[in-house]
Amino acid sequence: MIYLRLIAESFRFAWQALRANLLRTILSLLGVTIGIFAIISVFTLVDSLERNVRDSMSFIGDKVLYVEKWPWSFGGEYPWWKYFKRPQPNTHEYRLLDRNLTNDAGVAIFANRGRSLFKHRNNNYRDAGLMGVTYDYNKVTEIPVAEGRYFVPMEVDAARNVMIIGDEVASTLYPGQSAIGQELRVSGHKFTVIGVMEKQGESMFGMPNFDQMGIIPYGTFSKMYATGPNGIGSTIAVKGRDDDVGLQELEYEVRGMMRNIRGLKPRDEDSFAINRPEMATQAITGLFEVIGMAGWMIGGFAILVGGFGIANIMFVSVKERTNIIGIQKSLGAKNYFILFQFLFESVFLSIIGGGIGILLVFLLTLIPQDMMKISLSASNIILGLGVSAVIGMLSGIIPAVLASNLDPVIAIRSK
Repeated sequence: MIYLRLIAESFRFAWQALRANLLRTILSLLGVTIGIFAIISVFTLVDSLERNVRDSMSFIGDKVLYVEKWPWSFGGEYPWWKYFKRPQPNTHEYRLLDRNLTNDAGVAIFANRGRSLFKHRNNNYRDAGLMGVTYDYNKVTEIPVAEGRYFVPMEVDAARNVMIIGDEVASTLYPGQSAIGQELRVSGHKFTVIGVMEKQGESMFGMPNFDQMGIIPYGTFSKMYATGPNGIGSTIAVKGRDDDVGLQELEYEVRGMMRNIRGLKPRDEDSFAINRPEMATQAITGLFEVIGMAGWMIGGFAILVGGFGIANIMFVSVKERTNIIGIQKSLGAKNYFILFQFLFESVFLSIIGGGIGILLVFLLTLIPQDMMKISLSASNIILGLGVSAVIGMLSGIIPAVLASNLDPVIAIRSK
């Protein structure tokens, strides 16, 4: 109880001191407020940006290996002239992988064609993405069908003219009515809509999503457009199991089987690429770490200035209240009481400044954004208040120690 009363009394003294010098308090808050605002605003933007980018990339699936002609690149030299000679993955390789792999959870082959024109009577949807997939594509990547259904194996095997479309395509071609069972034309071919996918919303950096796409059986796609060496390239997607160890074993198995299928000798380089979404995730994480470090540097200088400002104010406060400190000590106040009194004042001042900075960041998140949703996380709030408390403690520790060690007789005589 004594310590609780001590803490409450220290806070009361701190609050009275801050109210007595309101203008000085406000000026002292500015440095910490600007510093915390800079750091937390950068972290909030980075977290929101990273979350939106990851959500935009969710269509590529999780725990999936992509066997392709071209490797994904995230900086550095890219010897395209070497990859250009590689053959495209084909249906023969897909069937062999599908039959012989043992560590997979599903194998599919798919091909994409952008800038397709979808028509329904007088309504057109331009620049749509058209994707041809095999039946197990829904095992590799989740197809969130909101209305209608996914393909049945017979439709895929027989290369039927059926299509699953995105929400934006459906609302454009069939406004105010259900798209299920409706007709749709692409490149002179007539399709029947069997499903509409859930709305995903606008993606970051113009990355594709299912809202602007139509999905048809792979055999139907191959009849409409040339695939293979001189046509649209295909990708073989292999879904791994839940654990990372199993995914690594699957990658070894896929690499060995593809080398065997293509007749590569032990010293020959791979004539294919095995890409993993984790490669893109690692590149994104590295980029955001650099941005976060920049945020710490920018905000750190502002907080440093704010810390010096608080320390300066605390030295002035000790000087002004030296006589009161002497009276308190002569009446029996312990050194730690005087120490806590000034230390709490410094921490309290810094936390108020940090809280105002966090409030400004929160107000920024309320501004409507078309590109991405910005939200202030609880972890960033705790980080801001924690940094503020530490800065307040470091800034006030020396003035508080000096105040607690004052001689009561000398302190009372001071003016």
